[in-house]
Amino acid sequence: MPRGLHRLLLTAAGAAALWWIAAGPVAVAANAAAPTIVLAKDFMFAPLSLSVTVGASVTWTNQDDEPHTVVSDSGLFRSAAIDTNESFSFRFDKPGTYHYACSIHPRMVGTIIVQ
Repeated sequence: MPRGLHRLLLTAAGAAALWWIAAGPVAVAANAAAPTIVLAKDFMFAPLSLSVTVGASVTWTNQDDEPHTVVSDSGLFRSAAIDTNESFSFRFDKPGTYHYACSIHPRMVGTIIVQ
């Protein structure tokens, strides 16, 4: 085998091995429960309804100039006042449908569906 071809094959094999090693953790991380964002903007929660898997964390981030809260109608979770660019997170460990609202602006409502 010519020396240049041998070197090219070794370089290609090394690159493939590095790709395989680097891609491994990415595939594992993709299967983990990833955080999900709900925005409070224009005095609404967006998305209005969100489906997540058991174990997922949902983060509500306030993008309004007024404070908002996130309060479960069942009492499962309750945030303090969330100011502009602040966030509140909650991890959903059980399947179910969870309704919530802003206690300051009760017309702001949303639903998290955990499967």
